[in-house]
Amino acid sequence: MSYFKILGFEKEPFSTSPDPEFFYLSKEHERAMTNILIELRLRRGLSVILGDIGTGKTTLSRKLIQELKDRDDFIFNIVLDPTFESEELFLTSLARDFEINNPVLEGKPVNILDLRESFERFLFQKGVTENKIVTLIVDEAQKLSESSMEVLRVLLNYETNSYKLLQLVLLGQLELHAKIISMPNFFDRISFKYTLNPLDIDEVREMIEFRIRQAGYKSNMHIFLDEAIKEIYQYSRGYPRQITMFCHKALKHMVLQNKFVVDAALAKELIDDEVKSGWHKTNPLVQKNSY
Repeated sequence: MSYFKILGFEKEPFSTSPDPEFFYLSKEHERAMTNILIELRLRRGLSVILGDIGTGKTTLSRKLIQELKDRDDFIFNIVLDPTFESEELFLTSLARDFEINNPVLEGKPVNILDLRESFERFLFQKGVTENKIVTLIVDEAQKLSESSMEVLRVLLNYETNSYKLLQLVLLGQLELHAKIISMPNFFDRISFKYTLNPLDIDEVREMIEFRIRQAGYKSNMHIFLDEAIKEIYQYSRGYPRQITMFCHKALKHMVLQNKFVVDAALAKELIDDEVKSGWHKTNPLVQKNSY
């Protein structure tokens, strides 16, 4: 039997998979999500979300997809790994994802101009004739090459007098900032930009409690005591991924040691083991909300 069944959970509470149902919406994540949805609804074009590793960008993208699935007026796709060797490969991949009819999919010779024209026709058909909001979400956007960034810049040029025909959301690590800054004609198109910071201690407590309740825990007893949460906050520096991984480990050790709660002693024991083994990673805190 899994440890989480023993403790009275219906699901694993601290899985690192980006399950939207377990996504704790911190103040910063909620601000980012709300603004993105506003930008999409107004068809403003380009939104950029930056964040250090483990701040919840990927889960935010899955939560966004969950939101868009409930809206009939959106056509959307997500690119999980935007590593493409050429402009042609990137455009071909996008055309396939959006099921755009073009010579590539028909097995005919093609060039970049053909692909761009196919995409332009698609955007005008969906965005103007059918009044749909075509949205592309790019995770791990720091992997975009200069040629792929240029592809996106060109696609953002397609517009009516009132709105952009393609809505683009980029989520990437902090190095994406340098790439964007080096391309002024791309930077100038950003309508909303935001940088996710780690959680504060109150949000760490709320996140842990939220995930426990989402997993089906019904008891009124707190599994993680306040002193343990303080240790977890100091260890993780508020990074959601590290909190999730540490709490998973803490629950396992709680079961193995026949304890009823995760207290400060257990948290310190696990932290000391991490430090002694040389696996503890110190993360620099992100310093800004926007740029």
